[in-house]
Amino acid sequence: MIPIKHIESAHLRIKDVVLETPFLQNLNLSDEYDCKVFLKREDMQSVRSFKIRGAYNKIKGLSEGQTINGVVCASAGNHAQGVALSCSKLKIKGRIYMPNPTPNQKIAKVKQFGGEWVEVILTGDTFDDAYESALVASEEHNMTLVHPFNDPEVIAGQGTIAKEMLEQVDAPLDYLLVAVGGGGLLSGVGSYFKQVSPNTKIIAVEASGAAALNISLKNGKLTRLDKIDSFADGIAVKEIGSLTYQIIQEVIDDNITVPEGAICSSILKLYNEEAIVVEPAGAVSIAALEQLQDRIKGKNVGVIVCGGNNDVNRTQEITERALLYEGKKHYFIIRFPQRAGALRDFLNVLGPNDDIAHFEYTKKTNRASGPALVGLEVQNRTDFESLISRMTNQGINFEHINDNPMLFEMLV
Repeated sequence: MIPIKHIESAHLRIKDVVLETPFLQNLNLSDEYDCKVFLKREDMQSVRSFKIRGAYNKIKGLSEGQTINGVVCASAGNHAQGVALSCSKLKIKGRIYMPNPTPNQKIAKVKQFGGEWVEVILTGDTFDDAYESALVASEEHNMTLVHPFNDPEVIAGQGTIAKEMLEQVDAPLDYLLVAVGGGGLLSGVGSYFKQVSPNTKIIAVEASGAAALNISLKNGKLTRLDKIDSFADGIAVKEIGSLTYQIIQEVIDDNITVPEGAICSSILKLYNEEAIVVEPAGAVSIAALEQLQDRIKGKNVGVIVCGGNNDVNRTQEITERALLYEGKKHYFIIRFPQRAGALRDFLNVLGPNDDIAHFEYTKKTNRASGPALVGLEVQNRTDFESLISRMTNQGINFEHINDNPMLFEMLV
């Protein structure tokens, strides 16, 4: 674990640049889950994530000799913004490698925060690809690498969140939910809580498509994933850090994974009900509340909203994933008889609240039937069963493709 004194020293080092974000009870979530849910709003930092804490603590602690050739890092967005702002504040040159699929909003913010002090280079498809490029640059140009998570000074900086939380809340926390990517946030916060509030149960939360910690714990050793879903880009890494993995095993009480669709539902819910804009990594721990509702009933629960850098251009994808997860949107291949009135017969099968959201059909020649790709939205998950029953009874020739990943990804 990271010693308390290191985290307290980090707190003093970064206090002039880092905001002390609110840690307040959220009434809607508290009512929904019959407990007291407190949100630590790291999305309200100047860079809209907690990453400035670790980046600034690390860079400010470097000697002149370590910064003479500048610093270099790899990031899917939030760490990059923290490094960029730190370089600008401390007047240190920085080079930042980011994967090509990084949301434009994050790239633009990195350039804004870094200004003339930072060079941004897009490379590869994942954080791990960008990290390989950063390593090469570090060695070839003698630049100091600022790792996003596997560094004790970075971890200590992230741990300052825990110090603030325990000073801001009156009652002890029974549970703390922390998002996990590379593990820096969890290692820092977990180290502080286990030494100052040891009765708080710490739950590590990962996106299902990039659950590197989960597989490592199951295998009993640090394990690298072959492929990941990069949707929750802020926590989408193939392998957590060797140092963070060691610390995490000491501090957590449980580890759960959350489907990307559930994360999307939480993003939309927070925006619609609270006017809070969060990115997928920032919503993953809130999405985990549903899985934990039996355990947390009547308890005090802390949740770190770790980032709010969401690109508005992703709204359509987020909405789509949420509807699919909630069982409100379904895609079918329907083989219509090639005769007049076939479509009208199908429309009669739809319920009063069913809606056609997608329809793609081209009439074929010399065939008795032609396939159409049809997307339907239902009002409630339970409406799906009655829809299937009506389609079956009316002899509709259909194939439901939501659960056929290869076909689904090709068509939708």
